[in-house]
Amino acid sequence: MIDENEYSSSEVKKEEWVNTKCDKYDYMIAAFCGAAAGLVDILFVGAPGMSKLRNFTDVAADELVKKAAKLAGWKPKPENEDSVSSAIGFFERNYSVNYDQKSTSEVGGLFNMAAKNHHYKSLSHSPDPIGLFFSILDQFMNTSSFLSDGQLIRIDTLDEESPLKGGNFLAKLFSGFCNWLGHIMSDMAGSSGNRGLGSTRRGTGVSIPFMELFQLCDFGKLQVGKDRQTLAVVMTRVFQEGYDLRFGAAMAIPVLMGELMIKAIWVIRQRFFEKKEWSECIPTKQHAELRIMLIVGNSTLCLIDGTDAAVHGVVESSNVMTFILHLNYVAWARLIMLVLRELCIRLGPVIAAALREFEEAILYIVTPKERVVIQQFYDRMQQLDVSLEILLREFIIQVEQEYQLIYHEIAETFSSKKSSAVQAEHSVALAKACGVDDLKIMKNNKDLDDFFG
Repeated sequence: MIDENEYSSSEVKKEEWVNTKCDKYDYMIAAFCGAAAGLVDILFVGAPGMSKLRNFTDVAADELVKKAAKLAGWKPKPENEDSVSSAIGFFERNYSVNYDQKSTSEVGGLFNMAAKNHHYKSLSHSPDPIGLFFSILDQFMNTSSFLSDGQLIRIDTLDEESPLKGGNFLAKLFSGFCNWLGHIMSDMAGSSGNRGLGSTRRGTGVSIPFMELFQLCDFGKLQVGKDRQTLAVVMTRVFQEGYDLRFGAAMAIPVLMGELMIKAIWVIRQRFFEKKEWSECIPTKQHAELRIMLIVGNSTLCLIDGTDAAVHGVVESSNVMTFILHLNYVAWARLIMLVLRELCIRLGPVIAAALREFEEAILYIVTPKERVVIQQFYDRMQQLDVSLEILLREFIIQVEQEYQLIYHEIAETFSSKKSSAVQAEHSVALAKACGVDDLKIMKNNKDLDDFFG
């Protein structure tokens, strides 16, 4: 049967869904904030090649790399203190790895790869838990893991020197993590070669978290110019156009701005219009109306972003690559996360209660009489278990005593400090303790004479 408290919790969740506290002003505020964020996305984010905010995030990434390099021990010459190329070179020298293959020839021609997309195809270069897992695995196994054309491809790198340092497993594990993080920093803002003095290139960064999984989508015939390509190939080309982690940071700005606006206005309403205490105005996921406002705001942002991307795609002869380049990956991912979270919060207890009811109906006897019989059987099993436990303990004690007796008689029988007569007595006792037939035990000299007679 369902616990009464759990049932009440389910009912509360159902009632909360029906009686959501959002009013028309909440929806208007959420939609307005989402629309404002959508306009920022269109005007200042756009596609990688024309984004105004990308320049800002590129500079921020360069500064992050330089600060991280100084924390890791980078000591540049005075003229290179502001050189991102020098900082990248520091990471490249000190955090080299065995999975940094850059071309088709370096992977034995198993698949097509170039310097401009190897950060995307190499799983260990991903700045997410998947990348960390494969980086540690590749460093320990001396392999290199790639996704290409919908397949996971792993190659041996036994000719490469192991980057792991340390005298035990934990030390090597920590070394592997540091190598992964340091190598990500060396690639996040491009390579030292293409970011050198006087270079205007931004270099190839690393992918947005989990975006590498699109390489498993080796299906579809999407229109790209005059060609038709699979989603996996299209997403690889999208990455090559600059749709990397730095651009992902640019896409996150309107998303963050929209959510902060919604939360700020929600706090003001709760405090000054609803007259609630400040402790009740903390914007957390416990507030149903705030969660709905965030979903509405992000939905508005995604609607505007999707419309803009579709317009650009149609204008350029229905080019799906142009459409994807204008999509805000971060906004859509955030919307999916918010919706899934809401479903878990609202439907989770109801689904759990339904599953428990199903389990009760299928797996258990529900009639009172049969429950009594089962309980009695359970009680008898408990008593039997206690009895067996007592018998086991008594048996262990008995075996221990017998073992101690035999050990004592052996020691006395072969003790050089004892006389032969005493040793003989103990040998007789030892034979009896070991269960030898009494008729076969030689207890005195007469028995010996009769045996050898």
